[in-house]
Amino acid sequence: MDFEKLFQDFTQLKVAVVGDVMLDTYWWGNVDRISPEAPVPVVAVTKKEQRIGGAGNVALNIASLGATVHMLSVLGKDEDGEQLTGLLLQNNINTKYLVQSEQRITTNKIRIISRNQHMMRLDAEMANDMAADDDDRLLYAFENYIKAENPNIVILEDYNKGVLTENVIKRIITLCKKHQILTAVDPKRKNFFAYEGVDIFKPNLKEVKDGLNLIRDEINISVLKDMHLLLQEKLKHRISLITLSEKGVFYQQEGDASIIPTHIRSVADVSGAGDTVIAVAALVFAATADAKLMAEMANIAGGLVCEEVGTVAINKQLLIEECKKLLG
Repeated sequence: MDFEKLFQDFTQLKVAVVGDVMLDTYWWGNVDRISPEAPVPVVAVTKKEQRIGGAGNVALNIASLGATVHMLSVLGKDEDGEQLTGLLLQNNINTKYLVQSEQRITTNKIRIISRNQHMMRLDAEMANDMAADDDDRLLYAFENYIKAENPNIVILEDYNKGVLTENVIKRIITLCKKHQILTAVDPKRKNFFAYEGVDIFKPNLKEVKDGLNLIRDEINISVLKDMHLLLQEKLKHRISLITLSEKGVFYQQEGDASIIPTHIRSVADVSGAGDTVIAVAALVFAATADAKLMAEMANIAGGLVCEEVGTVAINKQLLIEECKKLLG
């Protein structure tokens, strides 16, 4: 495999990420005393930082690898929404088809950190399903996006914050099938089996076990193949890509199935790894139609971002070098 050429091919791809985009806010500070008002630490804030979170992190990974990416979601008409839109634009993520709603607020997760320890997290969000008119506005924006851009692949990134309603999911997959556009899904429990007919279905192992009501702890290739068949009975999808935490990833497309083990890493933080996995998997499959290579490269990418503290996008050059070293 010529990895330099493959990564160059990524720059020709058009990708849409549809789902729950959010703002990640970090307040860093020092704790030197306990409050006289209540038995809680007083954090003297020294730095504030805002990052792209949720489905936006998938788009950030896509942009980092050089592909053209549009973010489609519903934000509130608020200051957090304006700041999030600005961050997306700064990171080469197109926001033309974002929808603003007066009925919702922009999700903002505020983390208070001292000495690299999370002291508290404050969540400002509305996690209920969108109203029907917001559904319609998002679908209208998606239809216009498809007509204008003709993307190679659409990623549905579900964080259970209400943007990906069952209606939105089914309509988007139907539209993609009609226009012969690949689809990839990173699901959550609520709408786990709503993604019927998707091309790539990427849950983690816990989500599969919860969705199928399985309690067995033993995990091997035979068990995972059975899981794929059980999923396929309900979803009729093409490819399963199941992340197995420290054990790597499992993929199956028809009779081709394998567990790709993890490579030894110095793990600092696993947050955001799933976003990187779906982003890399989507690009590789859109460029090559090779499920095994998709799983191998997504596995490497997920491991690399776990070496960084916090949610970060994949480093393109580092991924190229690792792929050459481990897969060349």
